[in-house]
Amino acid sequence: MVSTPNLDTILMVERTLIESGDYPTRTQLWRRLPRSVHYSTFKKTLEYLEASNKIEFNGKTVVYLGDGDKLRRFIGTLVELK
Repeated sequence: MVSTPNLDTILMVERTLIESGDYPTRTQLWRRLPRSVHYSTFKKTLEYLEASNKIEFNGKTVVYLGDGDKLRRFIGTLVELK
């Protein structure tokens, strides 16, 4: 059964992602949360954040797009294809 994430859960996941110093995988981010959340609820939260263009998935990692500094660092790591 997938439960709908509440606002507190969405904000907690977003805050944890902002405060992380790297680009964690989904599982790493889930384990870093300050309180336990069912993984299905966590996945629904990520779906919401992606649909609202706050996060993007880079292969396996989660990138927060709402933070300009972190976004600029991520763009700096990209490889140009010719």
